[in-house]
Amino acid sequence: MRRLIAYLIRFAVIMVGYVVASLAASAFLNILFLAHLGYTPADPEPTATASLYFSVPFVALFVAYFAFMPAAVAILIAEVLGRRDWLFYALAGAVVAGIFLGLVHQNADINFDVTETNARLAVIGSGMVGGISYWLFSGRWAGSWRREALPDLEA
Repeated sequence: MRRLIAYLIRFAVIMVGYVVASLAASAFLNILFLAHLGYTPADPEPTATASLYFSVPFVALFVAYFAFMPAAVAILIAEVLGRRDWLFYALAGAVVAGIFLGLVHQNADINFDVTETNARLAVIGSGMVGGISYWLFSGRWAGSWRREALPDLEA
């Protein structure tokens, strides 16, 4: 019974880590595109700053939706292999973003395709930021459910 509870707790930590990673990747994308449009922290505009409160969680929904399957595979590989280093998660985030870009290029209509090099690099960078954020929250304990034996104490 204790083993089952340990699995459920680890699954919950993984899901919350995925939410944190999606929010971090979304925030990175929002900040990059605001900077590309000329917004600087030196002259903050209240409308641009307030719009981040809505746009970061909204874009995070799309990030989480499109990256779910490749990220689930990367998380499963990390859990099975017990990878706990930040570089693995940063590179896995870049691979997940690259898979997203490949799927969008292959299957989407012409208006949704990401064709500019700067935009592609921004998406790959946001994948890396998301991977590192996932590592900070959940990845440092990857494979911990396999390492220590939890005896079932049923009396």
